[in-house]
Amino acid sequence: MSWNPGLEPKCPAADEMDAIETVIVPRARDIGGFAVRRALPAPRRQMVGPFIFFDQMGPAEFLTGQGIDVRPHPHIGLGTVTYLFEGEFQHRDSLGTDQMIHPGAVNWMVAGRGVTHSERTSAATRRGESRLFGIQTWVALPEREEERAASFEHHGADALPVLDDAGAQVRLIMGRGWGARAPVHTFSEMVYADARLDPGAALPLPDDHEDRGIYVVAGAVEVAGQVFEAGRMMVFRPGDRISLRAGADGARLIVLGGETLAGPRYIWWNFVASSRERIEAAKADWAAGDRARFRLPPGDADEYIPLP
Repeated sequence: MSWNPGLEPKCPAADEMDAIETVIVPRARDIGGFAVRRALPAPRRQMVGPFIFFDQMGPAEFLTGQGIDVRPHPHIGLGTVTYLFEGEFQHRDSLGTDQMIHPGAVNWMVAGRGVTHSERTSAATRRGESRLFGIQTWVALPEREEERAASFEHHGADALPVLDDAGAQVRLIMGRGWGARAPVHTFSEMVYADARLDPGAALPLPDDHEDRGIYVVAGAVEVAGQVFEAGRMMVFRPGDRISLRAGADGARLIVLGGETLAGPRYIWWNFVASSRERIEAAKADWAAGDRARFRLPPGDADEYIPLP
């Protein structure tokens, strides 16, 4: 989930990255009986556009009474994007948000200078067996927006543009692509989409974004004569015209990318910033229990994750 178990992930600074096609094999982690596959940041790639963190959550099955319990924790300098394929869970944050997340909807929490949130399976969902499968990403904010006030947006599945043509169905989650724009307010140019392809269907990627990548969720796709199975992320050279084709069983994938930021980003725990000083200040404030900056979520303030 968005609580990052790694304190200082090994990832290159933005100015050290190769401008070549990269294939990323996600690292698998277990966070208390819940499987997470992390594609970003990677040893050879810190970001794809502004996307600096990319986790596949599950698929997981929970027995009656079980679920996820990510206690309140802080963020700075980023926006979290939660998108589910299956299941549901409850998001609470320090802005007073109490929002259930369902498949096809988008949750967009902008941390700015500071926010806290929790993610839990609701009491109602725990009354029976349940499943959870989805993607959670972090979007690094431009430096001019890092000290902005926190904010939250939720858009249901019906509010997001859906493009359907020749066996390819694309739901645009954030940003712009294929002549459409999602309603989510963003701070830099980006594309983020959920694409389902029938067997043999083709999908051209938007060629007007500086950075572009795909993550194969299910099935397989062929790109430039190479076949990539589920659980792989491919990052493409800027400016190249890219079209991919689904395999015999079809495919589901996430398209992500956008403009690169003006400089590298530092990551420590749940904090992202353009300077180490911002991260050190956030660490000190969370450790000191500064509730002016990091208020705990109303309705979920009895516990929290301490500074590692």
